[in-house]
Amino acid sequence: MKTIAILSLLLFIASALNPSFANETDQSKQLKTLYFDAARNGDIELLQTFYKAGLSVNIANEKGYTALILSAYNGQTETVNFLLDVDDINPCQEDARGNTALMGAIFKGNLRIAKSLMGRDCEVDQTNQNGQTALMFATLFDRQNIIEELIDQGANISLKDSHSRSLSDIAASQGNLSLADKFKQSKP
Repeated sequence: MKTIAILSLLLFIASALNPSFANETDQSKQLKTLYFDAARNGDIELLQTFYKAGLSVNIANEKGYTALILSAYNGQTETVNFLLDVDDINPCQEDARGNTALMGAIFKGNLRIAKSLMGRDCEVDQTNQNGQTALMFATLFDRQNIIEELIDQGANISLKDSHSRSLSDIAASQGNLSLADKFKQSKP
């Protein structure tokens, strides 16, 4: 049984390393599901097993979600911290829409995870495909504590998204006029 599990894991790794691997087996699909579910559910022990078998920590699913992105989005603080300590982790990696683990944590309002991710060597003004930064996400979802942290880390309050919306515009679009006014007054 152990041999079958190892063989299945190797098949998964082979398919992950070779995108042209056209005939994905049912076992390979099950292993991918198992891996990404481990990230969603905070199963650090299972993630460790995959990494010990040679799987890259930066492997992504068809939507571009990595274990770090899924763990951050699902509020798995311990798993996020574990993943951030894995060799070769790319905490700045984007999904298929250009969103990062930090943006996912902000969307969900998880300040602890957001702070862990902000402490990494990522561009604070990294943008997604809509030209949105982490600060714009925090503004859109009224994450006041995260807004202050990002500004303290040097986030540019003058940037606009791909629709030419400023932070003040974003806040106002959500009915948050006090935050919109705060950004208007902060303009250089």
